[in-house]
Amino acid sequence: MYVPLGVYLLFTLIPFYWMLLFAFRPTGSTSLVPWPLTFEHFDKVWNERAFGTFFQNSLLVGVASMLMTTVVALAGGYALARFNFRIKQGFMLALLCSQFIPGALMLVPLFQIFANLKMINSLGSVIIAETVFQLPLTMILISGFIKNVPYSLEEAAWVDGCGRFRAFCAVVLPLLRPGLIAVGSFAFVHSWNHFLFALMFLSDQDKQTIPVGLSTLMGADSVDLGALAAGGVVAAVPVVIVFAFIQKWLVTGFSAGAVKG
Repeated sequence: MYVPLGVYLLFTLIPFYWMLLFAFRPTGSTSLVPWPLTFEHFDKVWNERAFGTFFQNSLLVGVASMLMTTVVALAGGYALARFNFRIKQGFMLALLCSQFIPGALMLVPLFQIFANLKMINSLGSVIIAETVFQLPLTMILISGFIKNVPYSLEEAAWVDGCGRFRAFCAVVLPLLRPGLIAVGSFAFVHSWNHFLFALMFLSDQDKQTIPVGLSTLMGADSVDLGALAAGGVVAAVPVVIVFAFIQKWLVTGFSAGAVKG
């Protein structure tokens, strides 16, 4: 078992080591060990290439889309899990079918909508687009989490005098914590890494995100490998931190919160 796992680990880690090597190795060096260490590439991308601004924009887009996606999907998922209505099955089918629609196919209508709303070249357009495209899957997942919470717990809260909203906040919401952390983290990572919407809806450099900023480091005739690797490290750090904090929730399983309390 350890042999294939070791091979897979090497296959996964070698590209990351190669990126770190070019990021910390001096320009012109051919050593396979990044020594002596240099931070010239990080200084270049952060100050000369405005990656500080790109980082702030990506962070804003990621956090805002994560919060909007989670809150809206939480309301929709609760309705799907707890209520029966005539078009419920058709609505669920529409949510599933929406996952087969590529984002590139919707660029023209989305651009026209945002142009009419005067939101082109605004981070709000990217946040809304990211939220809309992440909602269907997130709503389906949260609906499954809520179904795993015994309905009798809510009924007991109603008997004790809680309304539906208060019972949801006091009983259901705490049990959804592992699932909410997981789907919220995936929503953040997806928005952080997404390239297409930021490229199409944002034109000013001071409003670009990190994926678009990385593309500017690759010229038609040459590529600054050191700067590109340093930018890749900057882009990867928040994702690594997010998964380092949520790994215990992912390991224990999405439905772990449904049997605690």
